[in-house]
Formats: sequence, C-alpha cells, structure tokens
Amino acid sequence: MKIEAVYKEARMTQSRRMLVLRAVVEDYIRSQEPVGSSSLTKAHDLGVSSATIRNDMAALEDEGYLIQPHTSAGRIPTEKGYRYFVDRLATVMPLSQAQRNGIATFLSGSVSLQDTLQRAARLLSQITGQIAVVTSPSLSKATLRHVEIVPVGVATLLAVIITDTGRVAQHTIPVLHMPSAAELARWCELVNRQCESLSFAKAAEQVRSLSIVGISEQITALAESLAGVFESMADDERANELYMAGASNMAHRHAAADLAPLFDALEEQVVIMRLMSTVGEESDRDGVGVAIGSETHTPGLMNVSVVTSGYGRSHNDDTTDQQDHRDHTGSFTDTSGSADSTPVAFVGSIGPTHMDYETTIAAVRAVARYLTASLAHTGVRDTD
Repeated sequence: MKIEAVYKEARMTQSRRMLVLRAVVEDYIRSQEPVGSSSLTKAHDLGVSSATIRNDMAALEDEGYLIQPHTSAGRIPTEKGYRYFVDRLATVMPLSQAQRNGIATFLSGSVSLQDTLQRAARLLSQITGQIAVVTSPSLSKATLRHVEIVPVGVATLLAVIITDTGRVAQHTIPVLHMPSAAELARWCELVNRQCESLSFAKAAEQVRSLSIVGISEQITALAESLAGVFESMADDERANELYMAGASNMAHRHAAADLAPLFDALEEQVVIMRLMSTVGEESDRDGVGVAIGSETHTPGLMNVSVVTSGYGRSHNDDTTDQQDHRDHTGSFTDTSGSADSTPVAFVGSIGPTHMDYETTIAAVRAVARYLTASLAHTGVRDTD
C-alpha cells in the first residue's frame, strides 16, 4: 500500500507540474516576459503555495520544458515545452460566428482562383498578425472538369483545360491537317463525357482508348497529342504559385536582424512549399499540423513555428466526391471527412515560437475549410 501511495503521489505531482507548465506557456504567450512563481500564484488557481510552484518550475527546467534566461528572472518555455502544450490542447476554440462570416464575406468577393488565394493570405495574416502563406493547387492532384479545343491558326489548335480546382491551363497543339469543325466538336463532346472527373493520368489513358465510327486520321493524331498534354499535367508536381502576406507585420514587431534568417528562408519558395506539405500531411489535429523551431528542419526557421493545413481534396477515381454545402449563415462548410482524399494545396501561418497557437490553429483551419468548399463550389459552377 505504501508503494501504491508513493506512485499515486508521484502521478499527482507530475500532473500538477504539467498544469504549471501550461500556465507558464499561456502567460508567456500573452506577456512575452519570463514568468515567475509569484505571478503564477496570483494569476492561476493551482491550489499550492508559491514555494511548491517554484519547485515545480525548477523540476520542469531540469526536464527540459522550461529555461531560465537570467539567474534572477522567471522562466520561459523551450521547444519541448511548446510541443507539450500544443499536443495537449484539449480543444481548439473555433472562430466565432462573426469571424467565420467575415471570412466568407471577404473571400466570396473574389473574381478568380488567384484572387481568392491572395485574399486568403491577406486575411489569415490579419487574423494572426503573422506571415501567411497559401499555395495554389497542383495540377498533378487535380481532375478534369472540362476541355475545349479551338483552332487558332491554319495548323494550330488551342486546348483550354479547366480543372476541378478552378485552374485553367492552355496548351497549343500543332496539327498537320486540321479536322473539320463538326468532327472536332463531336470528338470534344465525347472526351468531356468520358473523361470528366478523372485524374489527368486516367484521362490520358481514356483519350487514347476512345474510338468512334468513322474517326479520321486527324482526330487520331489529335487524341495522341491531347493524351500527351494530360500526361504532362499529371507529372506536374509543383504548386505553381505561392501567395504570401504579413511580412511587414512581422518586421514592425521584431528587430530586422532577428528576422533576416526568416526572410532569407521565405525567398526559397520551393523549400517553404515542401515544408508546408510535409507538416500538413503529418497533421493530427483536425487536419492542422504544427512544426516548432528545429522541427521545421529549415535553418532560417529555427526560431519560428509553422502551422499549416491542406485544403481542397484530391480523390481516387473510384471514390465518391466530397459533399460541401452552405450552412444557414451562407458560409461554406466542409463535410467531406474522407479518409481517401488528400489535399491539393496548403495554407499556413509562420510566426514566433511564442505565437498564440490556439488562435492560429483555429484561423488556419477555418481558412483551409473555406478554400476547400470554395474549390468544390467552383468545380460545379457554370463556366459561362
């Protein structure tokens, strides 16, 4: 019984220490000043004396959760302390209805996909006060929505390809002999009917297999060329564009020397996009991933945290499309939750390790869900 009592007391002590850690992280995020035992006693009802809290903070320092920047100062969280705090967030408070309505109102005024992504970056930056980054959907993860092929010269056709994510790609196709307008229209209609909602790899296979009575050599050659276009789009692994906002906000709040490594890292857009993809795909909190300091494995980001989430959904060709709808407020709501879907792009926030994680996670998640629903809405909207 004595051994059980010792174990019980040890568990209670460790549990209390973790409450002390959470309180230190919360206070430091709010004040950005080292936190002492006296201030914790006054601000939090921890049920023990200041001396006990002081002992707990010393133990947390020994365990690597806290660090004391100066001998006479209070303590601040380490990366390990922040990681424990983020992993133990019981719930992330969603944005208020007014905030969600504001997101919908601000982004619904967009005139194009590019405008939507630019607006999303500006809005996320305004909510968090940090750098916001939004990548555009990768063609390799998109599916075919519609293709139109029109003559633009005596020996040139233009293929206008619209994806389910709203992107429009244009490819010129040289031809030795121009098919007739009627034959071209008939064949385009068949391609759209047979290939809609297929990945571009599958669409390429389907185009090559299509045959109609009386097909001409011109159409046969065109089919091979269009299949090649679809294959090149399927091989495009790049999120072609990256939209960023909020760098000036960070510059005004921090010394330029402290931000130089961060700004240098942001110049390497391929590195940032790869990082967002990696962190987002490893997410375990409602689709939101968090990398703290050295977890980014990026030299210029050792003193910042990255919060990111995927948006949009890319499905296997045999899966059911997601269902998105507008709720009673007019805001978009993502109801897919499909385990067979993967993001087509990412949205994220980059800020100091002492960022307000709860607000940032909620904001990134809300913007990502809006973008997911917005792309789905675009995918069923008339192109006229």
